[in-house]
Amino acid sequence: MKIYSTLLLALAGALSANAANPGIAETKLTYGQIKTNIVKAAEKMPADAYSFRATPEERTFAELVGHIADAQIRICGAATGETKPAEAGKLSAKEGLVAALKASFDFCDAALESVSDENAGTMMKFQRAERSKLGIMTYNVIHDNESYGTMAVYLRLKGVVPPSSEK
Repeated sequence: MKIYSTLLLALAGALSANAANPGIAETKLTYGQIKTNIVKAAEKMPADAYSFRATPEERTFAELVGHIADAQIRICGAATGETKPAEAGKLSAKEGLVAALKASFDFCDAALESVSDENAGTMMKFQRAERSKLGIMTYNVIHDNESYGTMAVYLRLKGVVPPSSEK
């Protein structure tokens, strides 16, 4: 019986050592939620409303979608050390912007999947400082959430219910 108990304790310890880092798991969960909302928002906005600008000082909806896609390419590239051109900001048509947005999420999906317990704390150059790999990916989620808040206002101003408010 003692050997059995010892084996169970050893197995439990091995399993918990291999358990996902809760910080990584939470970042992935939140990223998945905001990814869904942003892509749906971009798809829901009518093509003719992509030129809509809430105020003269604000970006058009097209510029906002391009900004999100380009920011993700830069942010997620910093987490992986991969440099990739960020050119969605040059686009103005819905079809091309939605495609660029989805491609930026594909790029970030891979970047987030590359974060592990072993490398989450690895410091990477990011903007004018260094941040951990996980910190960079968390920053991407924060930026996406801020951007989605703006998208939601634009959608409402055009009479479209934001994805996060759908029943």
